[in-house]
Amino acid sequence: MVEKFVVTPWEVSGKVDYDKLVEQFGTQKITDPMLKRMEKVAGELHFMLRRKIFFSHRDFDWILNRYEAGEKFFLYTGRGPSGHTTLGHLVPWIFTAWLQKKFGVELYFQMTDDEKYLIKDMTTKQTTAFAYENALDVLACGMDPKKTHIFTNLEYGKTIYKQAVEIAKHVTFSTAKAVFGFENSSNIGIVFFPAVQAVPCFLPSVQAGRNIPCLIPAAIDQDPYWRISRDTAPKMGFYKPAQIHCKFLPGLGPEGKMSASDPASAIFTTDTPQQIEKKIMNAFTGQQPTKELQRKLGGNPDICSVCQYYYFLFEQDDRKLAEIFAGERSGTLLAGEHKADLAERVKRFMAEHQKRREKAKKVLDKVMLKD
Repeated sequence: MVEKFVVTPWEVSGKVDYDKLVEQFGTQKITDPMLKRMEKVAGELHFMLRRKIFFSHRDFDWILNRYEAGEKFFLYTGRGPSGHTTLGHLVPWIFTAWLQKKFGVELYFQMTDDEKYLIKDMTTKQTTAFAYENALDVLACGMDPKKTHIFTNLEYGKTIYKQAVEIAKHVTFSTAKAVFGFENSSNIGIVFFPAVQAVPCFLPSVQAGRNIPCLIPAAIDQDPYWRISRDTAPKMGFYKPAQIHCKFLPGLGPEGKMSASDPASAIFTTDTPQQIEKKIMNAFTGQQPTKELQRKLGGNPDICSVCQYYYFLFEQDDRKLAEIFAGERSGTLLAGEHKADLAERVKRFMAEHQKRREKAKKVLDKVMLKD
């Protein structure tokens, strides 16, 4: 029986087969030669690249070509502010901060408070308020405030609208419908929205009066939006935006990504130590139902949410990570100690993140772009 999964900009469900997803989306896998080249250019290789957490791309090799030719790129990514930030959201942001530091480049971060209003049962006041809350987490990931520009679409609309209209003129409804699956019941705001999300791909080039390469680090579910951007770029005289895609941090349950819409599956950056510990101690593991069976038969770290948290964020030493996976597989590592160790790591991580989040309040107004 073939397991079904769904990956769209608005929904991720089921056990994602990333090989099939690359085929469906028409992206390319990041190869070992490309990683060696990245290590040479950056001076080191981020563990998320080494572990293929960032696994897919469009024109990432072209970005490296331009950089080696002396042409700096800029980074663009974003967030749909419909709630508090989860650990899953932090994965691409931590990597983005590393890219910014290694290459010394500008970052444009788009908060799509308009989109969330259009598709959620929320007011614009709520979505914009969450945008500011989420922006604190963006800065807490280590972004350089002097090179980081965050904006909400509703507060920066005057600046981005002209470019959005120019992009929209080059996108037919049949193309948008094919990419996003719009139906007759779709409101016309969300039909226009892909043109708005495309704007940051080109805005720095427009403002500088010259073409600047764009690299978008993001989870692969957002790829459809930038297919539109890539289609329209040559028609408007711009470079096609390049992309590098990451996998989804699993939720704490048996399958699916961590989702803010399912609080039990997610750890939020606003959670208390007690909440974090409770969630992790109740997390799904790949272990046998009893200690005796686990010692005898061993478990499956590949389906264990606890092991995946070590893999994605909480154990960057590959040798130690291998020991954790081997311990679960052999049965020498039991669920209680396994979870307790992760809970302590996550609590320490979150305590430091929350300190940086508080400090970010002092510079937030300086990095927010407004009309």
